[in-house]
Amino acid sequence: MIKAVRPGLWTCSRCIQQATRIPRLSPPSPLRRLPPRRWLSAVSDAARSQDAVSHLPANYATADPKHDDALLRHIFDSPPSFRGLLQPLLKSAGRNSVGLFRNKYLTSPQGFLTFADITIARASRLVDKVTNASTVAEYKTLVRDLDRLSDLLCRVLDASDFVRITHPDVKTQEAASVAWSKVYMYMNQLNTSTALSDQLGKALANPEVTASWNEEERTVAKLLQQDFKKSAIHLPKEYRDAFVDVSQSISELGADFVDHVEPEKPFLELPSSRFQGLDPQMARQMVRRGILSLPTMSSAATMALRRVHDEETRREIYYATRTASKRSVETLENMLRLRAQLATLSGFDSYGQMALQDKMMAKTPQSVHQFLQALSKHNSSFVEAEVNDLIEEKRQKQALSGDITLQPWDRDYYMESIRAAMRSRRKTNYSLAAYFSLGTVMQGLSRLFSRLYGIRLVPRETLPGETWHPDVRRLDVISDTDGHVAVLYCDLFYREDKSPNPAHFTVRCSREISTDEIQETWEQNGQGGLPTFETPLEAANDGMHVSQQSGSVKQLPTIALICDFHQNNEVRSRPALLDYYHMETLFHEMGHAIHSILARTSLQNVAGTRCATDFAELPSTLMEHFCADPSVLALFARHYETDEPLPYHMVAERLQVFNRFEASDRENQIILAMLDQQYHSAAVRDGDFDSTSVYLDIQRRFGKLPPDPSGTRWQGFFGHLFGYGSTYYSYLFDQVLSERVWRIVFSAGQNGAALDRENGERLKENLLKWGGSRDPWRCLSDTLRDERLIDGDEKAMRLVGSWGINDDLQG
Repeated sequence: MIKAVRPGLWTCSRCIQQATRIPRLSPPSPLRRLPPRRWLSAVSDAARSQDAVSHLPANYATADPKHDDALLRHIFDSPPSFRGLLQPLLKSAGRNSVGLFRNKYLTSPQGFLTFADITIARASRLVDKVTNASTVAEYKTLVRDLDRLSDLLCRVLDASDFVRITHPDVKTQEAASVAWSKVYMYMNQLNTSTALSDQLGKALANPEVTASWNEEERTVAKLLQQDFKKSAIHLPKEYRDAFVDVSQSISELGADFVDHVEPEKPFLELPSSRFQGLDPQMARQMVRRGILSLPTMSSAATMALRRVHDEETRREIYYATRTASKRSVETLENMLRLRAQLATLSGFDSYGQMALQDKMMAKTPQSVHQFLQALSKHNSSFVEAEVNDLIEEKRQKQALSGDITLQPWDRDYYMESIRAAMRSRRKTNYSLAAYFSLGTVMQGLSRLFSRLYGIRLVPRETLPGETWHPDVRRLDVISDTDGHVAVLYCDLFYREDKSPNPAHFTVRCSREISTDEIQETWEQNGQGGLPTFETPLEAANDGMHVSQQSGSVKQLPTIALICDFHQNNEVRSRPALLDYYHMETLFHEMGHAIHSILARTSLQNVAGTRCATDFAELPSTLMEHFCADPSVLALFARHYETDEPLPYHMVAERLQVFNRFEASDRENQIILAMLDQQYHSAAVRDGDFDSTSVYLDIQRRFGKLPPDPSGTRWQGFFGHLFGYGSTYYSYLFDQVLSERVWRIVFSAGQNGAALDRENGERLKENLLKWGGSRDPWRCLSDTLRDERLIDGDEKAMRLVGSWGINDDLQG
């Protein structure tokens, strides 16, 4: 079947929201939900150095003196400037709406339903064209026809999905949900027929047809063919029906697993006297009659493990927080067995093989195993050193001698003890946030992109009805060579009715629009109550922006960035100030956006971030290295009141504390990735499969830290297993790759390399601009100039793992 790509929301390691998997009639599969927070922060070499520069060599100039970016800072930092710029939005009452995102269908809630109906009508005509194809000429256009079919459905699904979870108006949300459901049901109807799959098979079997396709078309054809295979559409009807039933059961069980994660003990009740070390104010809120009632799944429990002095109390807290309920574990194991059954129905040995084949760089579970084994080996010596530090800290704090055993419930406590000592030695108590106003950070991003890629962010007035809230700022992305290349809507401020999770949405992807499409939509202009467009190009893209380069017309990527940065309500003149983590979050999300902006492909199935899942986090993770680099921070980081440059030692101190035990954090992620692989292997079919035994065994075999004791069953809390089964390794993989790119291409920021245009062009031309249209291993090989990667086999995966995160470039 053809899938509906992402349901709209781009979820990544920063995002907590669950990306719902949609059976597919459109672009690639949704990126699975990744960990809710990054476990490892990028650190520049300057931050690691004891001789880090005390002040940044401030450079607040734009890359091109012709372009003043002061307004960019003002519209995010100065509400009066923003209101003055966006008068059309604030005075929209009584004026005609141009529609959300300038989509002329979306001027009212009813417009979503009209948009869905006209889309289904157009898609039906296109389906007829594909299924009736019989000549070589018709088969030559089949991939582009299927890609357009994907695009038609995604125009509704992506926009509606965004609106139904983001728009503040309930009626608009409801209409968007109905439109989404209509198109989704139509897509499922298409997926019950083998006609599209059969026609694609005929096209692929004809050498004259395939010889006429370019690299993008061949890539998309292969992706679609594999999607049809994974959907079991080639099987007899009874097997297809079973596939649908099992898929539905997995969806229901997975949702139940995530929504009803629960511990065996919801509360731990102990005498309050045993909680010495815990913040007294926090403790008082939980004490009744001398008994402290600690919620097992709470930040208070996490804090207690770090702060409570009594070891026996910590032991009891540890057991409670690491033991999921039997119901949660049973739900998980039932879901895993159903996934194994689904794989069998589709002709795969395991669910891991099914999930990885042709959609991931790793390709096979064996390759993932090679990567994780090599990474674990590289990381082990660093973990051993950290464990020794923890043992020594325990020896000193407890005044012990002889052999000392580090217990599982000791780890967080002594880590916090060492970090607290590091924090006490800080040279200054000034807040980093004072140097990171939202406006200056946006200014810095534009200046960075201008230097690396020749593109900049330019504020643009919005028209009535174009955005969903007055807080939303529109930025046009302008290229030095190609002009207007993308539209970026920034909804970055906190609101009570808004999701707190940072996210990157692709509302519309890049795609080349044919002359036949332009003619077809123009002939329907204004008919039957449909919107009236002023030009054929406007009609072809629903009123949204297009570009015209080298004789072709393309949809402009339209992107929405969502964050929840707080403004000071008491001091209205003060801008939103970001702490380091929030600044890093914005850089990370803009890494996804820059991928969408630069990968303006001709086919939307492979545009922007629609690439291999274990490749998609590389651009965003790489941006975390840039935001820690002194030369990049020098572009923008200054005090919001005094304009004083940021003393870099403040950043260095913060990163050194945060990353003090990064190898231990990494070991935990490696073990979870190994667990994810084992849970989606053929071993699940064994009658005596026990998820608890599997987890404890992996901890003991591959961990240097003290493993969980018998009687615990933490895996029942591992909700990410539903979000993306067998691909949890992806973020580790991209962490390694991003560090390698940072060191090889950008020389780890040394001598201004982080701002060198030649380095930016190298990354763009070899990796970013291809989206998913080129083999990612080839992209990496060309970017790093390392031929060992070109085959993308188990040997290549093992090589990447051997580099590790703290890459010394010896491999």
